[in-house]
Amino acid sequence: MADRQTFRLVALNCRYTHSCLALFYVRNALEVHLPAAEIELLPLTINDPYYQALQRIVAGDPRVLLFSAYIWNASFLHRLVRDIVRIRPGQPMVIGGPQAGFLGDLPDECTLVYGEIEGVDPLFYRDLAGRTLRPVYRAGEGVDFPFPYRPDDFSIHLQNRQILYESSRGCPFSCSYCLSAACSRVVHKDIATVEDELRRLLQSRPPLIKFVDRTFNDIPERALAIWEKLVEIGGETRFHFEVAPDRFTKEQLDFLETVPVGLFQFEIGIQSTNTKTLAAVHRRMDVERALATIHRLRVMANIHLHVDLILGLPEDDRQSFAESFRRVFSCHPHHIQMGLLKVLPATPLAGEADQYKIIHCARPPHEVLSTATMDSRTLAELFLLGQCVERFYNNRYFPSLWRYLKQTGENTFVFFERLLAVCRERDFFQRAATQELMVEILAAHVSGRGDFELLKQLLIFDWLRCGHRFLPEIFQGQSLADQRTRLRRTMPLSYEPLYSERERNHFFKQGIFYPFSAAALLLTGMASEGDTAMVCFFEKSDDDLYGLRKCALLPIIFTKIP
Repeated sequence: MADRQTFRLVALNCRYTHSCLALFYVRNALEVHLPAAEIELLPLTINDPYYQALQRIVAGDPRVLLFSAYIWNASFLHRLVRDIVRIRPGQPMVIGGPQAGFLGDLPDECTLVYGEIEGVDPLFYRDLAGRTLRPVYRAGEGVDFPFPYRPDDFSIHLQNRQILYESSRGCPFSCSYCLSAACSRVVHKDIATVEDELRRLLQSRPPLIKFVDRTFNDIPERALAIWEKLVEIGGETRFHFEVAPDRFTKEQLDFLETVPVGLFQFEIGIQSTNTKTLAAVHRRMDVERALATIHRLRVMANIHLHVDLILGLPEDDRQSFAESFRRVFSCHPHHIQMGLLKVLPATPLAGEADQYKIIHCARPPHEVLSTATMDSRTLAELFLLGQCVERFYNNRYFPSLWRYLKQTGENTFVFFERLLAVCRERDFFQRAATQELMVEILAAHVSGRGDFELLKQLLIFDWLRCGHRFLPEIFQGQSLADQRTRLRRTMPLSYEPLYSERERNHFFKQGIFYPFSAAALLLTGMASEGDTAMVCFFEKSDDDLYGLRKCALLPIIFTKIP
């Protein structure tokens, strides 16, 4: 049997690739205050088989179990702790994290810790060692936070996982739906410290470092200095930041234009463009400046942009949300997330729920069910429309189609409303969302339009750029093999922009060829001198964020599609 002095720190993540930053902070604090303690880190996920997870947690009879409670694991954790005392009566358990106080009825064996572990009274550690824990401990404020990791963490606990890093704590804003609204304190590490810690992180060459700063660019000059250091350091690691879109400066934008493709990715919280809604939730944002910034960042085409909208905010109705969606779509970000409002306990909005007639789920994650301005049916419909956006838009499948809708000024909210109707008719949400199925549904959706032939070509163009070597069944009127055979007979022995005489056979063997109208090619960014031109799709990918296949026009001009 294992030593009963073991302190087991348990993470309950959403996915295997995620990591729990709190685990490492708590580990370090325990080592400082209880140097003789044996500490184990046990990363699990809420999707693990429940019985196996329960048995792994209690295996070896650890002296104390420590958990971090979040909105995504609260229900799973609540179930666990109640079952743990059934099989291990008297087992001490410590629960911290933002949801610690909102798990509901807990066994007497549970101790709650509120606040940052660095600010907890040393009395807590004495009680922890002596197994004389009180029901509640509260941390003070104003404590600095150290670097959480050790070199061996990256080969043991963080291997094949995202690495989380915070260069600041707190948020300068007070949005009423956010836990940060209860504390306006913001603590920033100095840039020299951040640079040193990032260099230590990068020694393990992680694929992604995710800054968890609530608003990374709240001090624009500081954000720019860190970005400049990351570009200077170089390497293959990508960096994720949560940013406020209306706080970018000209100097920042000018610099970001020079950043290597894919190095940075931005998560941008617009939430709503409705000024009444923003005022109701105390969110300070210059909407016009925010949208202009997103548009400029998108034109740069070197930074992945993830933009959030929230469904069910106070004062937001169907019409105002549709306007928010249209305005965000017009910026053409790579990813649009339409998430349900979560009415978190202890937030100002939770106290204002009656004022806005907000009804929400009783258990975590407390999703909104209806409001004074959105009944439950409207909210459910918009949520399903968001699922449609998630599947059709938030991928690399149809960039030319979305670019066309943006350029023509089409009402994209109405487009997705009608697309949703087709999805329902064809039971799309009960089927595997393959690209071929989505092409079929989009084709059905636009089949009665006057621009159908043009849209059909855009769907085929995007399909082939995704690397397919055949046409989707719905468009298999022409044989790709026949196109290749014709070109072999008509193309010169050598065409230096694309192939030499020696490379000719390989070029035709690996390439995929298809004719497109000049109008379609113009929309894809390729200009044709004739009415129709042949395009070759290569086996290699472009150096862009989507990783689509390279393509080129061939010197074969037609007066119509052959």
